[in-house]
Amino acid sequence: MIKKFFDKIRPHFEEKGKFSALHSVFEGMETFMLVPNTTSKSGVSIHDAIDSKRIMSFVVIALLPALLFGMYNIGYQNALAAGQLENTSFWAMFIYGFLLVLPKIVVSYAVGLGIEFTVAQLKKEEIQEGFLVTGILIPMIVPVNCPLWMLALAVAFSVILCKEIFGGTGMNIFNPALCARAFLFFSYPTSMSGDNVWLAKEQVLSLGYNLPDATTMATPLGEAAANHPISASLNDMVLGFIPGSIGETSVIAIAIGALILLYTRIASWKTILGVFVGGAVTALLFNFAELENNVASHMSCWEHFATGGFCFGAVFMATDPVTGSRTEEGKFIYGFFIGLLAILIRVLNPGYPEGMMLAILFMNMFAPLIDYCFVQRNINKRLARMKKK
Repeated sequence: MIKKFFDKIRPHFEEKGKFSALHSVFEGMETFMLVPNTTSKSGVSIHDAIDSKRIMSFVVIALLPALLFGMYNIGYQNALAAGQLENTSFWAMFIYGFLLVLPKIVVSYAVGLGIEFTVAQLKKEEIQEGFLVTGILIPMIVPVNCPLWMLALAVAFSVILCKEIFGGTGMNIFNPALCARAFLFFSYPTSMSGDNVWLAKEQVLSLGYNLPDATTMATPLGEAAANHPISASLNDMVLGFIPGSIGETSVIAIAIGALILLYTRIASWKTILGVFVGGAVTALLFNFAELENNVASHMSCWEHFATGGFCFGAVFMATDPVTGSRTEEGKFIYGFFIGLLAILIRVLNPGYPEGMMLAILFMNMFAPLIDYCFVQRNINKRLARMKKK
């Protein structure tokens, strides 16, 4: 039925059709709904069982547990701040968060896809599917109080200057979602950090309580940066009942997504393992150093893993196949230095308690160098064997 529908309207979008200017949009929608059945007319081609659109779809599925829990946690944190936790139902808290997050997702996709559709049409190329994941990642890594116009600016900056300018999907050297967050952090720091950004001040749904303006909700990393003991328990941090970005709070939800990515072999276990090993080694070194008046240096590696965006970055950001290392040995080294830099920034820079974003963006620059070193080493080994013969 779907195929017949697209076959019927195809002539309108082909050359000389009345909607020929929207040919890229039509082709993008068709290949999203149906697996392309066109084959190469010359040369040798290998047809895999899964194409890039299906890979992106699996990543979105893996993100859903963290996204859904993040929606619930928004309502939970606001009910907790208002002292109405016992009087607020599960569905009331979930719907509250859902109604706050949904506009962010809509704006992200509308702006990002709008730009990509326009660029594809101007270049007369196919619409790339990379923003299918980026469009949902960006709303998940920003505070709940991030204004929609600010989010739209960040998405436009990310797509135009961090992706399309390099040639589009598969050509960018920096992770687009993290570029959007970096743009927000450095352009509007007061809207991306501080206690108040983790509470929704507006009432999108009547839940029977009013949020007091004087309430603050510091994140565990924010407390550590201010040299205050972390008030949240390790159990709450693992489950995700702490203030934080929409999709970054629950370690369990992120772990479910990690299992999906590893089972489908979309993400590399070597990169993920490298991030956690690098973070653990660095955290242990700071524990032995015992820096005075630095609560973050006394945090165990488990506390570092369970707070901020460490787990989320390790699973969904560091494993990006475009901006990360591609050699098998290089993946572990790439991940190791991400974990090392993330903890290093957290401990030594109290003005920026979350270090995962900068660590991944910094290592994006060095991923090609890491791959080059391993590839060149293999070439030199083969040349040495040839000389012996």
